[in-house]
Amino acid sequence: MFDSLLASVPILLGLPGGWEFIVIILLVLLFFGAKRIPELARGLGRGMYEFRKAADDIKKEIDSGVKSTDPNNSSKSSKEEEKN
Repeated sequence: MFDSLLASVPILLGLPGGWEFIVIILLVLLFFGAKRIPELARGLGRGMYEFRKAADDIKKEIDSGVKSTDPNNSSKSSKEEEKN
């Protein structure tokens, strides 16, 4: 009984198609109105920009931390200091 129900679950959770996107767009227009959509899109864009910026900053911090703790990298810097 449950096997047939569980087999159909991935089909139900698929991505929306063409008509579904049209219905979603019409519902957004109906709820928010044409004047508020640019404001919402602008806010969404700013949020995405801030998220990407934060992700890049975290990647840079992790990379710099890995480089500073890398034993091969530290031995090269100590050898260079001995030469100077």
